[in-house]
Amino acid sequence: MNVAPVVRLRREAWGFAAGSLLFMLGALPFYQQAVGDISANATFFAGSLFFTTAGFIQLSLSGKRPPSRSANRPDTFDWWAAAVQFAGTLLFNVSTVSALIVSVNAASHLHGGWRPDAYGSVAFLVSSALAVVATTERDSLWDPQARTWRCTWLNMTGSVLFGVSAVGAYVLPTTDDLLSLFWANAGTFAGAACFFTAAVLSRPGRSPAG
Repeated sequence: MNVAPVVRLRREAWGFAAGSLLFMLGALPFYQQAVGDISANATFFAGSLFFTTAGFIQLSLSGKRPPSRSANRPDTFDWWAAAVQFAGTLLFNVSTVSALIVSVNAASHLHGGWRPDAYGSVAFLVSSALAVVATTERDSLWDPQARTWRCTWLNMTGSVLFGVSAVGAYVLPTTDDLLSLFWANAGTFAGAACFFTAAVLSRPGRSPAG
C-alpha cells in the first residue's frame, strides 16, 4: 500500500477516535449537568462531524462507485459497509444538529444530551453486519490489515449498544419521559468506547515517509 492510502487510513482512524471520545464525553451525566443541554448537544454534533469525515475517507478508500458484479464478495461487502456507515453518520449529523437547535430554542428540559436515533443506529448495524461478512474473507480486501476481526466485532458491539441507547431514549407519550435514561446514556457511552477502541486498533503503522 503506497503512502497516500496509508495517510488517509490514519486520518480515518483518528477521525473515528476523536468522534468517539466526544460521544463518550457527551454521554456522561455529570458532564451534561455541568455544561447544560446546549453544550452537551454541541459536543455530540462536533463528534458527528468527525464521524462523517472519517466515514467519507473510508468510503473514498473503498472506491467511488459500487464494485461491479464481477468483483469479489469481500470488496463488494466492504464497499457497501462503508457506504451505509457514511449514510448513518449523515443521519447522526441531522439528528445531532436538530437536537442542538431544539436545545437552543426550547424552554423545556430535554433529558440531557442527544441520543443515537433509530435510523442512524439501524444504518450502523447494517454496516457492521456487512463488514463482518467482508472481514470473514479479508484476504481479498484492499487493505486486510485494517479490517481485522477484532475491529469488526468491536464496531458491531458498538452498533448494538447504540441501538440499545436509541431504545432507551424512546420518549413515552404518556409521561414525556425517556424509556430508560440510564440505558440511553450507558448505551451511548459504551458504544462510543467500542468505536474508539476499534479506531485505535485499526491505525496503520507509520510509513518511512511519515
